[in-house]
Amino acid sequence: MDSSSEKRPDEAAIPGDSTKRDQEQQAMDEDLAEASEVFNSLFSTRRPKDGWAGISSGLKSVTKGTVAGVASLIAQPIAGAQEGGIKGFFGGLATGVASAVALPVTGVCVGAYQVGRGVANSVEAVSASKAGMQWDQEKREWIFYYLNKDKEEVEELEAALKAEKAGTTSGEDPAKMDLNEKKVKDREFYDLLGVSTNASAGNIKKAYYKEARKCHPDKCPNDPEAATKFQNLGHAYQILSNEQTRANYDKNGKPDSNSADANLANEIDPLVFFAVMFGSHLVEPYVGELWIATTADTMMKDAMEQQQAMDMENMTEEEAAALLAGKTTSEEMLLKQRKREVKCALNLREKIMPYLEVKDEDDVLNFRASIQNEAAKIANTSFGATFLVTIGFALQVEGEEFLGFQNTALGVGGHAARWKKTRKNTQNNWKLMGAGINAATTGRKAMKEVEAAQRAMEEKKAKESLEKGLDDGSNEGESAMDEEQARVAAQKLEETIPALLELAWAINIRDISRTLKHACKKLFTDAEVPMVTRIQRAEAIRLVGDEFYNIGKERGGEKYSVKDAADIKARAEVAVMTTMAKAQGQEVSEDDAEEMIKQAKNMRAEVANGGGAEAETS
Repeated sequence: MDSSSEKRPDEAAIPGDSTKRDQEQQAMDEDLAEASEVFNSLFSTRRPKDGWAGISSGLKSVTKGTVAGVASLIAQPIAGAQEGGIKGFFGGLATGVASAVALPVTGVCVGAYQVGRGVANSVEAVSASKAGMQWDQEKREWIFYYLNKDKEEVEELEAALKAEKAGTTSGEDPAKMDLNEKKVKDREFYDLLGVSTNASAGNIKKAYYKEARKCHPDKCPNDPEAATKFQNLGHAYQILSNEQTRANYDKNGKPDSNSADANLANEIDPLVFFAVMFGSHLVEPYVGELWIATTADTMMKDAMEQQQAMDMENMTEEEAAALLAGKTTSEEMLLKQRKREVKCALNLREKIMPYLEVKDEDDVLNFRASIQNEAAKIANTSFGATFLVTIGFALQVEGEEFLGFQNTALGVGGHAARWKKTRKNTQNNWKLMGAGINAATTGRKAMKEVEAAQRAMEEKKAKESLEKGLDDGSNEGESAMDEEQARVAAQKLEETIPALLELAWAINIRDISRTLKHACKKLFTDAEVPMVTRIQRAEAIRLVGDEFYNIGKERGGEKYSVKDAADIKARAEVAVMTTMAKAQGQEVSEDDAEEMIKQAKNMRAEVANGGGAEAETS
């Protein structure tokens, strides 16, 4: 009994001791995790690709350790003095000195470790590179890249993202988004049913019955929105199940609402506007949709959703902005760019297929002639010559780089092409920086001039009002003054358009170069075909680049200029008219748009030469 009674207190204390130990262990684990996170953020400990990557990682660790040590030596005494006065200062000084010694030493040790890892990985890197494998920056391992598999992954990711935004779960197996699917004005009804715009009538019917079972009001009695979802689903199926209503929906989208903002969103399509403005329709298979166009489209849609939230939910502007903040995430933008690069790679693969099937020199000449004819057609469009030079150089240098590393001793040719590309990119970056500064300076100057003109007119208006008397009852002078203010403001803002367009084009050049770099890499590293075929692809891409660049250079594409105000105004006017015409269901081809631009320029030139209007500056 005594022994039994002696054990009971110990046994009763065990749960408490266990809980305390668990708490202490949890706190220790949290401290270790926090320390590990700080350590990894301060020092580079990821697996290096090869010896060069190991040296780079090692130098970063040494540099970060040294900088952190110096910062600690300065910051610790100051922090100590603020908390504990003189005593705290000396305590912080001691801690700072210790950190100033320990952190650089740690950086050196980590750096040496990373260099050793890199050297050890060099053998694997050489063999993997020879086998055609690629280094995965995220997984930090060598993998075989497959273009078709990449396409499927993009489709799955896009479908999952759309399902997430629509409020469905990943377990609902959302339909894949085919990269080659048909372009439509609006795809909301397709997304409701979870089908591609290329879906057959049978697939649409199956999808409707599948989705209808999920949201039928009888099966979802606890869901107050089930009836609305079911009704919207039925309306979508009603439209898409009929060939005529589906064709009209594909062309014109949903019927116009009574909202002026919705009508404006339907009329202004940035993708169409920039395609007309830059004449990029013929080069879209090579470069995809321009980044500046997709970004403007995303920003406009977000702005419209914000306005709709304000109208429907009676939110303030700040509340609506907070609700929709981050709606178009960086992840979504990266996925859009990845999709664009995959599409460009697939289009390039299709374009050069005849070259891979050549049997003799005549077939090569025929392929070259087809590329020359295409380049000549592109050169006849606005900015066509500049497009050719930009696309041509990118394709040319990417082909040269891959072939150089494959066919020359020690990859000398590849390194030469890479240096050529780096030099060109540096030039483009300087041009972009200069265009940005010029646009900002010009815009600020124009705004100041507009404000000065408005102040002068307001002073003049006030003076005239005093002279005439405030009870005169005549407002004709004020109306004329307001019209004059608007005219001056419009004139000053028009003067900024060339600078803004020059900035936009500098962005386009950088965007196209980076997109084609990644598209070509996908094409050349595609493990679905043997190395011999990849080399043939690179040869074909280099040939296309040569022809595009040479023809673009002959047409003056290297010295592009957006200083012609008449041309800019004509293109902007036609771009606006085209977007509105297409929003209203009218067919406007690219050739029609180019012809309208020529006519608008000729009309402006005739008016200027006749003296009936102010002369346009060139």
